Amino acid sequence: MRLALNQRVAILLHEQVKGTHGKTGLSLLRYSEAPIVAVIDRTCAGQSLSELTRIKRDVPIVASVAAALQYEPQVLVIGIAPKGGILPDDYWHDIKDALIAGMSLVNGLHTPLANIADLKALLKPGQLIWDVRKEPPNLSVATGLARTLPCRRVLTVGTDMAVGKMSTSLELHWASRLRNWRSKFLPTGQTGLMLEGDGVPLDAVRVDFAAGAVEQMVMRFGKNYDILHIEGQGSLLHPGSTATLPLIRGSQPTQMILVHRAGQTHVMDNVPIPPLSEVIRLYEIVASAGGAFASVPVVGVALNTGHLDESAAKEAIAQVQSETNLPCTDPIRFDANLLLNAIVRG
Repeated sequence: MRLALNQRVAILLHEQVKGTHGKTGLSLLRYSEAPIVAVIDRTCAGQSLSELTRIKRDVPIVASVAAALQYEPQVLVIGIAPKGGILPDDYWHDIKDALIAGMSLVNGLHTPLANIADLKALLKPGQLIWDVRKEPPNLSVATGLARTLPCRRVLTVGTDMAVGKMSTSLELHWASRLRNWRSKFLPTGQTGLMLEGDGVPLDAVRVDFAAGAVEQMVMRFGKNYDILHIEGQGSLLHPGSTATLPLIRGSQPTQMILVHRAGQTHVMDNVPIPPLSEVIRLYEIVASAGGAFASVPVVGVALNTGHLDESAAKEAIAQVQSETNLPCTDPIRFDANLLLNAIVRG
């Protein structure tokens, strides 16, 4: 399942167009091919989306579902990704208004909505609620089988959560397709699944089967593509992250791209981020497991500079490139070809 390309979409983003937990909605605005007709954010209503976010999409921002109805949306997407994936209490009113108005609902949070009686009672024929975070059926433990695939398997890894791993993988995927490579983006989170359809909502999978779920996904596509771009999750540095190691083991990557937010020095304000050269070494040691698996190099750094002006962004990129002795760029701001060239060489 994915967002239908013929359905008009509204994105619920209250207080998050300029916040820190709106990455689902903002990523859909940046990457979805579906027609997005309204953004709902009571704090930014009437303002320019492109001026607020630098996303080149002309979509009005309105204060409520009721105000969005003039644009005739058919689907409401919950566009936030808060810590813990819990639906804020003040979103329920908008969700009910959307269902009453005849809209379907796409929910990427941990709170399942499809089986809530009060919401089901509002559904009319043709309406549905898609809870994206559902564990796939028929899972098993991983066996390392992805090592046998002939394709490149590029995994994005990070210094923290929500630093741009999905966006980097998507930019690399699109750059690969422009070179006429048989490329596939493999999503592992709710936003990627909304965009692509095929994938695994990794944080909904029981930990014993997480690497196996990744392996099954990679094996399903690996023989038919030249390169797989696997969306990273979490970080080995984050105390609350459990997704990165299953991704490494399940996908058996051939190369990794490190993703980092320019200037960020700590995770959760109390865990220092080591020098990037040490983070790179950490990921390479974990990926190879001391020689149990093949050596897997980090071949480049994707630097998130969205909070910087262009001059400061270029300066930060040059600094990271000097520090790590690896190619570095912001793939959203300056395109992904520098990193893709490093993948080819690696």
